[in-house]
Amino acid sequence: MGFLKFKIGYRTLKTAIGTAISILIAQQLGLMFASSAGIITILCIQVTVKQSFQTAWNRILASLLGLGIGVCLFSFMGYTPVAILLFILLFLPLAVRFGIQEGFVNSMVVLLHLYSSKRIDGMLLLNEVALLVIGVGVALLVNLYMPSLDKELKGMQVKVEKLFSKILREFCYYLRHGESDWDGRELIETTGVLETATRLASRDVGNRLGRRNDSYYEYFVMRQKQFELLERMMPIVSSLDHQVTESLRIADFLERISDSVHPGNTAYRFIDQLRVMQEEIKAADLPRTREEFETRASLFYLLREIESYLFIKHELGKNRDEKAQAAKS
Repeated sequence: MGFLKFKIGYRTLKTAIGTAISILIAQQLGLMFASSAGIITILCIQVTVKQSFQTAWNRILASLLGLGIGVCLFSFMGYTPVAILLFILLFLPLAVRFGIQEGFVNSMVVLLHLYSSKRIDGMLLLNEVALLVIGVGVALLVNLYMPSLDKELKGMQVKVEKLFSKILREFCYYLRHGESDWDGRELIETTGVLETATRLASRDVGNRLGRRNDSYYEYFVMRQKQFELLERMMPIVSSLDHQVTESLRIADFLERISDSVHPGNTAYRFIDQLRVMQEEIKAADLPRTREEFETRASLFYLLREIESYLFIKHELGKNRDEKAQAAKS
């Protein structure tokens, strides 16, 4: 019986329920073409609540536009295939011009109802508007429920932080020993996790209708920018095979950062420490050999990348603090 085990997603379930409700309401009201209300519901259910509202609005406008064009064409040309041909040629450019082309199918449904009925009167037009209202209305109602993504987003946040911490620790190891057998697996894994997390966080933003709460989305975008810096640091670190005192100091500093990878805003502390360290390194004795000079130059470049890494996090924390302060005032 294993083949009977399958998972039904929320969107599938909502689509099934919404379609059945739309058809039932249309049938109870005695509307013609009652099944079309279900088709409209299917077309209007989207991945996020905001997308559903936008899609519903576009489909309503497209259907009204199609209704107007159809009435005019059938009144002057009769109910012929040529009228349908002209309808498509007229409707699509206008729909694209107004950005409502996704409502083309809805418009064709309305048009074909008029074509099948071979008549245009107030009752038929009212029937089409009723089908549209029922189909769109039910779709919006069932799509108002969206399962919370907080648990998944929190789990991905924790996973990203662990990966970042691991990557930074590997940098520390190389700076201290000048070699490492690390295969860089965490870099590849982080790329996939961040892509999935950013996409999921974007969906979460689209499901919130009231005050925007895009903290997860901002967080993962911030981590994406930081990760790009980590990737840029990788070849710098791997080129430092000549050990100097500054390498060990930077390794210790990176280790402290790796122990503090979390959502809170503590980057400003590390930025202050980094700038002090930069000044101390500048004041140190000049390199005595070419190898020491090249190593020192690479270390300064690495410190600038680390500073950029910390500044990205600091900016996010500062922006959040300003938003929180504005909300209180």
